[in-house]
Amino acid sequence: MAALSEPLRFLLFFFLLCDSPVYAGKCHKGDKKVLLSIKNSIGDYIFTGWTSDFACCDWSGVGCDEVSNRVTSLDVGQTNTTFSLPAAVSDLPFLTSLSFHKNPGLVGPIPARHRPPHLPPSRLEQPLWPRPRLPRRAPTLPLDFLAIDRNRLTGPIPDSLGRSSLIYLYLSHNNLTGQVPASFAGNTVAEVVDLSRNQLSGDASALFGKGKPLWRLDLSRNHEIEFDLGKVEIPEKIVALDLNHNKVFGRLPPEMGKIQWQLLNVSYNRLCGRIPSGERIESMDQYSFLHNDCLCGPPLPPCK
Repeated sequence: MAALSEPLRFLLFFFLLCDSPVYAGKCHKGDKKVLLSIKNSIGDYIFTGWTSDFACCDWSGVGCDEVSNRVTSLDVGQTNTTFSLPAAVSDLPFLTSLSFHKNPGLVGPIPARHRPPHLPPSRLEQPLWPRPRLPRRAPTLPLDFLAIDRNRLTGPIPDSLGRSSLIYLYLSHNNLTGQVPASFAGNTVAEVVDLSRNQLSGDASALFGKGKPLWRLDLSRNHEIEFDLGKVEIPEKIVALDLNHNKVFGRLPPEMGKIQWQLLNVSYNRLCGRIPSGERIESMDQYSFLHNDCLCGPPLPPCK
């Protein structure tokens, strides 16, 4: 049999390497163990590609840091089983983005705290998904993206979320109850917060405030959120605000007339008084302001 040429020998070596356990184990073995635990706890067909034969960084819905090969993002969506948020998620120490979007079988509360398994019960519980350091040359940020919207989650929003480093927070289309945590008053990092279509109630004014980087806030269709909009400070960067179908009262702050709104909807509330003057707000559709106690002025009929 003729000897293999040099290029053919190289190709054969490459394909053997790709099938070898060394290649399959490229991702961190601890992260792979955690991901397999998550797979087992949910047990849906979408995880059929999650096997020990392949590097976990190549699994569907999994993203890894290019330097450290640690898992930094996890996206699990549209499963067909009933499950709760897996506790094992908190054992992915370098996770920066987490999405459990549109899982009709995802039920139960949002976990508020996590006790690392190596700490005795007498030690103080740590915040959800604590952040150890990455290896050198592999910097990362704390968890900054959380999307657990369009599920069937219940219970209150954990106070710890208001103190978190989340920049994007999506909790809409669930069955969450209670008030928006007061801890959001001190939050200076959130840019997008979507809590719409839940059963939240009471004061949500902690989400507002001067100096906050918030540019999109959606509290619509909670029906029982109730606070005086005229007494809050509108974030300077906000361009999208949806409060429709609640019990928000008071007047629209004058500074709302100066904002170049991309979206504004305060309909079906208990607001009153003159709509602030401004080219953008006066040109908006009247349906954004209808069904309040006594709002008036463009784009609604003139005040009497």
